[in-house]
Amino acid sequence: MKNILNILLILCVILNSCAPSKSLQNRNTKAERFSIIEVPASQRVDILLDGKRYTSYMYADSLKKPILFPLMTKNGNFVTRGWPIEPRANERTDHPHQMGLWFNYGDVNGLDFWNNSTSRSPNERMKYGAIVHQKVNSIAASNNSALLRVSKLWLSPTSEPLLSEECTYKFQVSKEGQIMISIRVSLNALRDVNFDDNKEGLLAIRVARELEQPYMQKTTFTDAYGIEDSVARVDNQGVTGVYYSSEGKVGDDVFGTRGRWAMLNGVIHKEEVSLIILDHPQNVGYPSYWFARGYGLFAANPLGQRVFSKGQEELKYKLAKGESAVFKYQVVIHSGSHLDSQTADQFSRDFANQ
Repeated sequence: MKNILNILLILCVILNSCAPSKSLQNRNTKAERFSIIEVPASQRVDILLDGKRYTSYMYADSLKKPILFPLMTKNGNFVTRGWPIEPRANERTDHPHQMGLWFNYGDVNGLDFWNNSTSRSPNERMKYGAIVHQKVNSIAASNNSALLRVSKLWLSPTSEPLLSEECTYKFQVSKEGQIMISIRVSLNALRDVNFDDNKEGLLAIRVARELEQPYMQKTTFTDAYGIEDSVARVDNQGVTGVYYSSEGKVGDDVFGTRGRWAMLNGVIHKEEVSLIILDHPQNVGYPSYWFARGYGLFAANPLGQRVFSKGQEELKYKLAKGESAVFKYQVVIHSGSHLDSQTADQFSRDFANQ
């Protein structure tokens, strides 16, 4: 009996010496804020912040393009619309192709990559292209940043590849708690490709109901269970969004104008929020035109110049087979206060110098 007790005592000492201390566990948690988990069975890659899902790179074929969904503030308030993926109460049920954050275009060799969704009838589908995830090239997470590199293909409705895409998403948390998402997209033409002048593109976010601008047209919303209400109505309760641009435009006046950046300020569950999209000087068509709609579509489109300039400018952008183009954008999600133009200008300068 005595021998057995001695053995148990020795085992306890060994186990205690192998277990990490609480202080070491806390240091590790604090040091590694970001982590990334691949979930192939659900066709997504989860980006976690402080152990909780912050966003996911989602690539199910039904989405018709890979997206980042959802996007949140540091306190967990959604800045992107949930419908149709994860519906929330009192959301609009328009434009089912506008989900999370995405990159595509409305006219590539005559095919519409922008408006494609499962709501399209079989008779319509020959008009639409789709962007298909190919593989995860690399993932990395350390301290306040994470990196995800993926490959995609832009396909015709007959699965003919038009473009290959290499995309890098970089996630960062600043000292002030701002979340920054940098996107670098490299497009390589697998055949001659024309990006015809089109208003629908290029990098876009469909924002939460609270970040929309007050809108007086009747529309259909979801109920408390996320189900579409059959009655169209006007409802601006909790709608607080206002657009601003680097060129001093405000509200609806931002739409169809150029700028180095555009910003959307609003309040979500009593939390002040600023959402900024930064253009990069090396991008084609810089500074971008802004497709900033009060109903919740927030997009940078440098290629739709004829549309936005009302015919005064035109960009017939083309890539010959084997040529490539790179687009760089940064999204800043700030909460706790509203940012001013001077701060947005500093973000713009910092991004331009990266």
